[in-house]
Amino acid sequence: MTESLNNSKQQGSFYEQAALNYLLEQQLELIEKNFQCRFGEIDLIMQDRNTLVFIEVKYRKSAHFGDPLEMVSKTKQRKICKTAQVFLQKQGMNEYNTFCRFDVVSIKGPAASTEITWLKNAFNGV
Repeated sequence: MTESLNNSKQQGSFYEQAALNYLLEQQLELIEKNFQCRFGEIDLIMQDRNTLVFIEVKYRKSAHFGDPLEMVSKTKQRKICKTAQVFLQKQGMNEYNTFCRFDVVSIKGPAASTEITWLKNAFNGV
């Protein structure tokens, strides 16, 4: 399988799909994939009961250069939050009338044997 993942865009799509499948198994509902605006991109937007969840997916082949959960910098967090605000506005919602959460899904290991970790409320957002 890893032979077909020969560029970072293909790898990103593959591991985002793996994260999506995992979260669907956890009873979350997909709202949108790869939402983009001028501030950035949100990998997955899902519904967890009454909460809108903005999810960043991080993949690392190994933890040698740090755990993927540690790879969401403060700058990246700000970009995700601004992007989430744009999404909410486009939907006619805002952070005052919508329960929101920011999660990170970490995927480690080769494609054949990945380890998925889901960190809820990974950082404070909007």
